[in-house]
Amino acid sequence: MCISRIVALVSICALASCSTTVNSAADGKHSVQLVRQAVFAEPGSGALEISTRELEQILQDGSAVVLDTRPHREWSVSHIPTAINVAPKPGVPVALYTSDVAEVGRLVEGDKSRPLVLYCNGPYCGKSKRVAGELLEAGYTNVRRYQLGAPVWRALVGVMVIEPDGVRYVFEYDQTAIWIDVRDYSEFGKSSIPGARNLPRSGVLAGKDVGEVFAAKNDGRLPMEDHNTRIIVFGQDCNQASEVAEALAGEAFHNVAYFAGTYEAIKVLVE
Repeated sequence: MCISRIVALVSICALASCSTTVNSAADGKHSVQLVRQAVFAEPGSGALEISTRELEQILQDGSAVVLDTRPHREWSVSHIPTAINVAPKPGVPVALYTSDVAEVGRLVEGDKSRPLVLYCNGPYCGKSKRVAGELLEAGYTNVRRYQLGAPVWRALVGVMVIEPDGVRYVFEYDQTAIWIDVRDYSEFGKSSIPGARNLPRSGVLAGKDVGEVFAAKNDGRLPMEDHNTRIIVFGQDCNQASEVAEALAGEAFHNVAYFAGTYEAIKVLVE
């Protein structure tokens, strides 16, 4: 089943369930909830699939270990919050990358009943499928997949996390990335990382279409001609950064990640 068919089916369901006032805010919210409840539903894939909404709940209550089955660098550059990455299976070519089941075993201290949720790069990515299959063969009894993966998470939720080694990699190799410092202007004026743009958290939270984000769209601080541009958000601490990252994701910027450490930590990383 192709992703275009999934989108079509979800759209049909959404339209069928709406009243004649399909453009109302209430109908829009209802349609979003329908999409959040969708799964890829690939037949014969082994592990049960979960929806975006189910994954959000799992992250909120901590009821499962979420495993990012992509290579370490992909995980370090941007991953779903709290997701853990494990080492690759030895001797496997990069085109058939697979996380090491033995490493998963060490992570869960041999508890094969531990709830696990796997994801990778979306519906057509085979990494989470391969790992799920090997885990089931090894006797794991509670393995699920978020097969919609990182791309759909970005589209529906938006917020990802960047790790310290991901910060170093992006800063060195991605010259198109935009770095957003969300500390107050007085702090930003004293020091920041090279090339950073200031988008004070206090102004961002002032409100949609009236606050700092609206201004930044018009003055060039935000990439209005390419919403897929990588945006890295950092602040005095994790809370500052995550709040602004969520606000930017809500403005249709599709490649937003926040640094969960302190300003002092990220400054050291890029010096």
